[in-house]
Amino acid sequence: MGIAEAEQVRDAAILGLLDRSAVLAAHPRSVEELVGGLTNRNFKVTNPNGCYVARVSSTQGDLLAINREHEHRNSIAAAEAGVGAPVVDYLPGEGLLVVGFLDGRTYHDADLSNLDNLRRVAESCRELHAGPRFNNGFSMFDVQPRYLNIVRSHNLRLPDRYLDFLPQVERIQQALAVRDEGTVPCNNDLLAENFIDDGAKIWIIDYEYSGNNDPCFELGNIWSEASLPIEHLGELVTAYYGRPLRNKFARARLLGLMSKYGWMLWASIQAGTSEIDFDFWSWGMEKYERAVAEFDGPEFETLLADAQQTD
Repeated sequence: MGIAEAEQVRDAAILGLLDRSAVLAAHPRSVEELVGGLTNRNFKVTNPNGCYVARVSSTQGDLLAINREHEHRNSIAAAEAGVGAPVVDYLPGEGLLVVGFLDGRTYHDADLSNLDNLRRVAESCRELHAGPRFNNGFSMFDVQPRYLNIVRSHNLRLPDRYLDFLPQVERIQQALAVRDEGTVPCNNDLLAENFIDDGAKIWIIDYEYSGNNDPCFELGNIWSEASLPIEHLGELVTAYYGRPLRNKFARARLLGLMSKYGWMLWASIQAGTSEIDFDFWSWGMEKYERAVAEFDGPEFETLLADAQQTD
């Protein structure tokens, strides 16, 4: 089967899947694929019922350990918190989640360089974190070793020196345990494109990796994903907590480091197994190289100490 023919078969299967949703089946209907999505395909569907986003994912076993039931329930909780799109349909086992279309501007990294935008992002994170508890927990200290086992068992690539930093990871975990204040509902994957600004508020989308987590992971992950200057992390932490806190800044920075270190393995798994035409390895290595600079940097010991102090 040629490439074009295979794509036609996939598209026909997707249209058939949309027809199995009572919300999406109405005609006349327009279907437009949205850009982005490295583990699913997203479609804007407009029909007499309204305008929706259909998230179509693989129903096969997932090495990335994405739980679609958790994603569904947590998406509902995020909508109840007032920052997530309304969930309007879900076909369990068929890889279809339907949410309301949010009419706004999708952010990019440059948008998060704007401090006013960043402060509004902090406000939306607070709303999400104050909302209903999610269905599951999430910790990069659990996810990273699970991904590492997958990489090793499937003989996938590891960057140079990756295993050398495991002792530092253990020290980070021990330091953060000293002032652990519990978990809140977190998205855990807040790259800029998961923020939508409608002019009045910033919405948070895509709950594939969501779970109850340390709020400082959310802040550190935002900073890390957008490759923001260190000063911007300080502004984000201050906006979130309402005042500058050195221990929270250190906590967010260390968890941002863990974000880069852990998602590198996600990239390795995707690079070795995904059929998507994307350079996952280079994407991950850019994060990993920044993580190495922080592990080796002169501030590492100070951050460990600061995270254990009171402000």
